[in-house]
Amino acid sequence: MPYKEEAMLTITDAATKKVLALMEAEGQKDLALRLAISGRGPGGFKYELQFVGQDEKGAEDTVIDAGDIQVIVDADSAQDLKGVTVDFVDGMYESGFKIDNPNPLWTDAKAQAVQEVIDSRINPGVAAHGGQVSLLDVKDDIAYIALGGGCQGCGMADVTLKQGIEVMIKESVPEIRQIIDTTDHASGNNPFYQPSKGGQSPLA
Repeated sequence: MPYKEEAMLTITDAATKKVLALMEAEGQKDLALRLAISGRGPGGFKYELQFVGQDEKGAEDTVIDAGDIQVIVDADSAQDLKGVTVDFVDGMYESGFKIDNPNPLWTDAKAQAVQEVIDSRINPGVAAHGGQVSLLDVKDDIAYIALGGGCQGCGMADVTLKQGIEVMIKESVPEIRQIIDTTDHASGNNPFYQPSKGGQSPLA
């Protein structure tokens, strides 16, 4: 498979061609492709690919010149994006950008333990309500999570967090002292989100 190999990542000719076609459709050719890890789940890393102006690079971001396009690698994601291959497939059963990442989902033992709780106990419970929980990071014994799907913007989100998610994680990984929900619930299905005063978590 033909590809362009860079110091940090590999972007195939098929991916480059698709990116250029999308830029042309946007009517702009001076955009850069921003690549970041937005979360983790049972299927592995979750990625965010978006077009940004070339002047939107953060001070710590890495800019990779991939020939016809520039790729901006998010600083917070860089460690987990080393050695990735970005490809584009257009087949009968699969179509879209495909990212092959050789890096482990988590290298920190506490993060691995929290992820296991989310995958095995929490997500199966909230899935019945159309929701999902992603672990973003674990720092200083604090787990940072994001609620998606039906959980985002739900008036019961704080109940689910307090009665279900916190209890399960702290019970299984006692080293974790706090769980912080980073979700912007105001942009969810219910834009008038107000913290619920009561009720029962779907995980309870």
